[in-house]
Amino acid sequence: MKKSTSILSVFIVIGILFWSFSDLQPSVSKIKSVAPTAFSLDNALYHLKNISQKTHHVGSKEHKNVQQYIVTELEKLGLETEIQIQTVVNRKWFAATTAENIIAKIKGTSNGKSLLLLTHYDSNPHSSLGASDAGSGVVTILEGIRAFLAKNKQPKNDIVILISDAEELGLLGAKAFVEEHELAKNIGLVLNFEARGSGGPSYMLLETNGKNSQLMTEFMASKPNFPAASSLMYSVYKMLPNDTDLTVFREEEDINGFNFAFIGDHFDYHTAQDSYERLDKESLAHQADYFTTSVNYFANSDLENLNSEKDLVYVNFPFIKILSYPFSWISPMLILAGVLFFVLIFFGISLNEITIGGVLKGFGPFIVSLILCGVLSYGFWELVLMMHPAYADILHGFTYNGYLYIATIVFLNMWILFKVYRYFTSDAKTTDLLVAPTFIWLLINAFVYKELQGAAFFILPVFGALSILAISIFMNFKKSIESLLFVLISIPLLYIFAPMIKMFPVGLGLSKLYISGVFVALIFGLMIATFHQKRSNHWLQKISGFLTIVFFGIASYNAGFSVENKKPNSLVYIQNSDTETAYFGTYNTVLDSYTKQVFNTDYTAGSIPSAETKSKYNTRFQYHKKTNFKAFKASNIIIELDTVINNKRFVEMVVSPQRALNKIEFLSEEAIRLDQFKVNDVLVNNEKPHKTSGGTFLIYHLGNEDKEVTLSFSLNKKENLEIIINEISYDLLTNTAFSLTPRSEEMMPMPFVTNDAIIVTKKLKL
Repeated sequence: MKKSTSILSVFIVIGILFWSFSDLQPSVSKIKSVAPTAFSLDNALYHLKNISQKTHHVGSKEHKNVQQYIVTELEKLGLETEIQIQTVVNRKWFAATTAENIIAKIKGTSNGKSLLLLTHYDSNPHSSLGASDAGSGVVTILEGIRAFLAKNKQPKNDIVILISDAEELGLLGAKAFVEEHELAKNIGLVLNFEARGSGGPSYMLLETNGKNSQLMTEFMASKPNFPAASSLMYSVYKMLPNDTDLTVFREEEDINGFNFAFIGDHFDYHTAQDSYERLDKESLAHQADYFTTSVNYFANSDLENLNSEKDLVYVNFPFIKILSYPFSWISPMLILAGVLFFVLIFFGISLNEITIGGVLKGFGPFIVSLILCGVLSYGFWELVLMMHPAYADILHGFTYNGYLYIATIVFLNMWILFKVYRYFTSDAKTTDLLVAPTFIWLLINAFVYKELQGAAFFILPVFGALSILAISIFMNFKKSIESLLFVLISIPLLYIFAPMIKMFPVGLGLSKLYISGVFVALIFGLMIATFHQKRSNHWLQKISGFLTIVFFGIASYNAGFSVENKKPNSLVYIQNSDTETAYFGTYNTVLDSYTKQVFNTDYTAGSIPSAETKSKYNTRFQYHKKTNFKAFKASNIIIELDTVINNKRFVEMVVSPQRALNKIEFLSEEAIRLDQFKVNDVLVNNEKPHKTSGGTFLIYHLGNEDKEVTLSFSLNKKENLEIIINEISYDLLTNTAFSLTPRSEEMMPMPFVTNDAIIVTKKLKL
């Protein structure tokens, strides 16, 4: 009877886990509809297939083709469409281009604030197909607007559609709209559709300069069918340097908004595998659900003032979708939990249901388990990297078999937990063992109250643990009934926290597997009343160990690369026009057949000074090799102005490319200070001195409208300025000066770095 109850409890736990994940996003069948006023997933996928055929980064021919496709589809809906062409600079990232935003508007019946629908249509340079990031957002808006207009009901609020350009280069299209377009002055709320992978649930992350309660209230009033959100993500997001188009609206115009973005299958992010075929259709369905509910609601609601003076704690919760309560409750709930904890300890000891020695003994295995799960999870990934050094070339840190590694870590930690508790506490009282994890959770909540209040829902499972402790002390149920009752009480714990075990390493990389390990130990501690076993009953430990081996074996079997899971690699040609020398460089730590066609012999480990261009992860060349000087023409540089007025020297220079370029980087090896710094007559430094301690001080991405780049600035007349100019084109594999063997079907260009490129570098002394 006891074993059958244990088996039933395990199946209930498995059911809860399945429920917690399935509630986060819809199945495709739940959104398909033949009604003309409903969102059609087939229509959206038709658009997606058309716009993700080829890479369409800024300046490419396909970029214009995708732009024209979107404009045509908007015009088919009867919308007047505008292309905003504007040179713009992101002063934080030193990035600039001439952006080409696609803008349309649906007129509302009132003169209130407008609702902005936002996504971007450029793909990441230079090889990403951009199906998820952010083709999924483009087609969500195209099809969502079609369905909305099919109702023939004019909205109360104006609806502005901004399909921005150059988001991948530094949020440049959004900045151009906010800084230069008149429609930006009347925006009341932004809905931004994004992706940081090709699958998984779409999470809602709101952006506000104030508090979140009004925004959350309105979001829930829109009645999303599959809301996936937590105030923990909101709090962490506010602490990190944000990098979506929506951030520009918040920072520069104090406009509130919602990001809807999926982050699963992170291995496809910014790669040639971000394709139509690999996009998770359920992720697109989730975006569609957000769009349909949000636009139908916010198009007709008051957008005048969505600011508020208080924050809410919120989290996904069983049956009610989202549980929320004000930050002002955090302290009382923590105090109440602390008081109940010590009251129960008092009565437990008085009734001989808790022993002081047993409680003290119970701290040992729980603390040991926490440490072991964290340390071994960290060590596990370090071991995996030693076994598979090519993983270091997957720069975002999430491998194709990453989900299998997460499963391995979960079951490895379960095996550790069962082993530790059986070894130390096989004859201990369950009530004694529950005290330590409950106390540690209380300490965590005290830290949360002080440092990270968005995570205050961590107190909810503490009340569940206190309920289990109270039942164990005051009631005398049969053990079989108790076991099932304790599992049911643990539903919120599993429902809230199980998805986080997966979310952290997916979103932050597998190097953060130790976070998952710690979460497994924390959850196990509060469920000790369900999982605690005697020495004679250790079948769960054996199953955990067996599944650890199975998942690790499957992960190891799938550790290689294939046509479906391509190996990222890189080759770059660097020409120094001043010294008439040239090198090949590669970012790869592990050489393969593609890179070995250059790096076969006589190559050198390490980088080439000032040769790499600026990248997301500051990645350096791992190897370089001297090669033949090809004598590519550097740009013509004409000094239009060089004069001294008082103590200031004023310079204007025009850079005219002599070959097709994609971007130009301007660097200085020494610290510089430039005043009145402009590129193509647009201020770079926003009327403040432009200072750098050395390194890149401007990256100009050449758009389709750019023929040359003009820099103007002033500096101290006594200062000597030496500028390194790197001219980059993405044509290494197509340029007739080279005869490189193309990649095999099992390979793709490494993302996040300048790749497949010809870099011509020269110094300019002023």
